[in-house]
Amino acid sequence: MTDLLRVCTRAANRLEKLDYPAPVTTVYNPLRYAKDLFAAYLELAGTHKRKVVFLGMNPGPWGMAQTGVPFGEVSIVRDWLQLSGRVKKPKNEHPKRPVKGLACTRAEVSGARLWGAIKERHRAPVDFFKDNFIANWCPLLFLEDSGRNFAPDKFNVATRKAIADECDGVLATIIDTFEPQVVVGVGVFARKVAERAAQKCEHKPHFATVLHPSPASPKANRGWAKQARAELAAEGIDAL
Repeated sequence: MTDLLRVCTRAANRLEKLDYPAPVTTVYNPLRYAKDLFAAYLELAGTHKRKVVFLGMNPGPWGMAQTGVPFGEVSIVRDWLQLSGRVKKPKNEHPKRPVKGLACTRAEVSGARLWGAIKERHRAPVDFFKDNFIANWCPLLFLEDSGRNFAPDKFNVATRKAIADECDGVLATIIDTFEPQVVVGVGVFARKVAERAAQKCEHKPHFATVLHPSPASPKANRGWAKQARAELAAEGIDAL
């Protein structure tokens, strides 16, 4: 766990120092200010081999940006995963996206859907982590002046490459650490970066894609869990 924590946090801190062009005005690095919770998450999950690694793109403002946990909807992290730890303030806090840690009362729909489906399928976190793990490709949250999220795939070519140089390396470490049978991209973008990062790996997993649980997706709003389970079942995966 310590080695993986070091790899993840060092890469996140290097990414934080990059210059990001407009329209991005604010960058959050939860692996810095919520490092205690992220470390607790890795400790809970362990570093043994897995069948499945689920991969998202980057933090949401009311999920991982609050808790340091991938797709980390606050109530799930606090009450089901039962994680605790200090959450500081980011360097430049956006007034429309305040960081309150486990005291945040805003719900992260994507995280609530993903972890909620996991909670329905598994009695306790240890049952899920026995065979599964959840990660994000990029650890940073990018915000425009309005407070709107800016997805890392929307940057110019040079910035995307600088981000990928760090994030692909971390993902390769995650794949070689857990040696999953399958990496499931939560959304098409996540699968694409996983396939690219895996070219650097000694371990060679298979790949699959599941519908992203974002409320911005009309399809996801029509019973995401049922659709996701059907997609995974078609690949022989029963993690949700």
